[in-house]
Amino acid sequence: MNIQTLIQKHKTTIILTIIIIILITLNLYMLWLLNTNEEEEPEIIETKEEIKETKLLKVDIKGEIIHPGLYEVKEDSRVMDIIEKAGGLTGNADTSVINLSKKLKDEMVILVYSKKEVQKLKEKEETTITCPTTNDACITNEVQQPLVEKKTTKDTKTKEEKISINTATIEELQTLSGIGEAKAKAIIEYRYKEGNFKTIEDIKKVNGIGEAAFEKIKNNITI
Repeated sequence: MNIQTLIQKHKTTIILTIIIIILITLNLYMLWLLNTNEEEEPEIIETKEEIKETKLLKVDIKGEIIHPGLYEVKEDSRVMDIIEKAGGLTGNADTSVINLSKKLKDEMVILVYSKKEVQKLKEKEETTITCPTTNDACITNEVQQPLVEKKTTKDTKTKEEKISINTATIEELQTLSGIGEAKAKAIIEYRYKEGNFKTIEDIKKVNGIGEAAFEKIKNNITI
């Protein structure tokens, strides 16, 4: 039996097979076409940008200041920051009863006294000094501090007459053995930038004050 006769005999079966193949192919094509044309919903990603607003404080500064008045300062600013913002201290200012490293709060009132005013306060009080008017930066608003007698010498200091390295002025720091103007300024600068000393040993962190210098002054200082 030749091929032509075989084809003729199974003609119907072959035609049906071809039709089935065509239908299957068409179905597969339609499915593919539907999948490719299907619109994918775009993925929406919500991004929330957290913008941290810097809180501003309003502080009133008065007294021996170049430009006294009401100022806006950033949160976490310190007393020294607003003094600089207000033009700095006058030549007659005495900050010995002011905590320069104290953090500012909204609605604070800071009063920088003159040298004459501080001297009168010290003459009036025998053991402690109390600021006579509202002054949120006054050291004695936080804790009563013993006065340091100016007549005390380096060799005759008693336990009650120790210099507080957290509150002493440049002049008071220079009464310590081996502490000149440069080291006194370095102590105050460190105190302003880093905050109050927690122990007297912390003074060794100040540039220029090593173990030898500390040994000379350790019995004459307190925090």
